[in-house]
Amino acid sequence: MTESRSQAAAVRLAVLLGGAGVLHFATPKFFDMQVPSVLPGSARTYTQVSGVAEIAVATTLAVPRTRRIGGALAAALFVAVFPANIDMARRFVTNPKTSPAAKAAVLARLPLQIPLVTEALKARRNAP
Repeated sequence: MTESRSQAAAVRLAVLLGGAGVLHFATPKFFDMQVPSVLPGSARTYTQVSGVAEIAVATTLAVPRTRRIGGALAAALFVAVFPANIDMARRFVTNPKTSPAAKAAVLARLPLQIPLVTEALKARRNAP
């Protein structure tokens, strides 16, 4: 397998996380609403910190020298945000004002964490 093919998972995740990190600052209200209300402090602070974390992890994945740690950090990040995704899904599903399509979308999003974690671990495993 060529180096570029073996590093494809890292590149895909770097683009995904980098883009998501930038969106935390470009459209923060969307991410603020995902922060569980039980967390202390401002939702915006969590949005900004998670945006910085995503950009930092994307950077570690993009640089071959730090790719191994980047894969591990990406897997940890995907696991860490999963409870917030569950909380958001719970809030959407129990809200009678939420459309059936939105409810289906947040529920469908939950199992997508599994391939994200496995891709992150693949990026770690295939790092130079």
